This record gives sequence, C-alpha cells and structure tokens, in this order.
Amino acid sequence: MKDPAIIEKDILFAARHCGRQRRVFLADGDPLIMPQSRLLPLLRSIRTHLPRVTRVGIYGNAKSIRSKSDEQLRALREHGLGIVYMGVETGDDVTLRRIRKGVRADTMVEMGQRIIAAGMKLSVTVLLGIAGSDRSRIHAESTGKALSRMDPDYVGALSLMLLPNTPLARDYQEGHFDLIGPTEMIRELQTMMYHTDLSSGLFHANHASNYVPIKARFPRDKAATIALLDKALSGELALTPEFMRAL
Repeated sequence: MKDPAIIEKDILFAARHCGRQRRVFLADGDPLIMPQSRLLPLLRSIRTHLPRVTRVGIYGNAKSIRSKSDEQLRALREHGLGIVYMGVETGDDVTLRRIRKGVRADTMVEMGQRIIAAGMKLSVTVLLGIAGSDRSRIHAESTGKALSRMDPDYVGALSLMLLPNTPLARDYQEGHFDLIGPTEMIRELQTMMYHTDLSSGLFHANHASNYVPIKARFPRDKAATIALLDKALSGELALTPEFMRAL
C-alpha cells in the first residue's frame, strides 16, 4: 500500500488540474482490502478536495468484500464509494480451481449480493475462453446462472488472450490447454447470455479483445443480441480482425 501522503498529493494535484472530472477510481489490484482506518479518511479527503466528484470506484474481490462487515460496506457507501468492480471470470467451480481463483462461485455470488445490498453498484467481468474447449459450454452456462443470481448492474465479457511467459501460455504451448477460436468464443458468449437474466443490467462485450462488440440492456435487448450473434456465427456479420485485437 502506498504511503497516505503520496495519495494525498495525488488528490491535491487532481483538485488543481482535474476540475472537470466527476469520477475517481481507486487503483490498483484490490484496494478494498485496505482497512477502514485507511479507506474512510481517503474517501473523506476526496469529498473535501474534489467536491464535484459524483462517484468513486474501486476494484474488489471476494476476499476483500468478505473482510468487511455489512455495516462497514454501508459506511464506505455513505462516504462516497459508489461502485465496485469484481472479477468473476467464470461461474464454473472446476475452472475456478484450475485458474487458482481461490474462491467458489457461490461465494462470489454472495459477496456480489452484499455489495448491492450495501447500496453500491456492482460491475463484474467474465472471461470468454478461460475454460478451454473441454468445459466451454459448462463455463458459459454456469457463468450465466451465477450472473443471474448475482444480478449486477454491469457485466463485461472479455476474450482470453494469452500473454507470453505466463503459466497458461506455457500450458497452451505444451498442449495442456486448448485455446478456443473466434467461432467458439462467440458461441460461448451467446450461450452465456442465453442463461443470464438480469433485472435491468447492462451486458457489455465491447472490449478490444472481443470478436463481436455488443452492448445490451437486459432484459430488453437480450433476444435481439442473441440473434445478432447468430448472424456472426453464420458469417453474415464480420468479426473483428486479429490485428485489431491488439491491446
């Protein structure tokens, strides 16, 4: 964790030079793991020096959310924390063990529900392709069902891209992991959306890594978006070329 004095300097810099901005993001990794004795003064400082800010966002995982009581989560909301970004990746417990997520899907669903109950918005990310070819459909169905139970405000689907010198890339090179192709990625997204029911959430798949950019308001746009993905699967809709997926 950075020295509080460094963070205070950042806030004062923003107060002088970033007057038009309305949102603050607390980076990086998992800042929600910080104790309340660090988080609350930080939020108070933002409110004092950046009065135009309307929402503060933060990354949080199941472990950090579980470390806070419901009262503590509500206190963070009352001090300006408005949205938590949570990496779910998959709702399939087998895949969660494979990628060493360190938590079961049921726990992530429960922690996401606690964020919503505390009055904050919840944005979750899921990862297309992370289950490989052998559990692709199970991953898609299980993730959709987990999202339905969690009912977040936002879902962001990203497509797996292997980075050199990572364990998963080595598994791929050694034949222990099958990276699915564009068609399988789209089919996985379609299956996931079919099994997802959100009360009013936005389902995005417009990250640079994705082959078909979509932005759907559930439940209104669900059927139309699934039909759009049918066009992509049949070749009627062009996919994002590989050279455009560079991040």
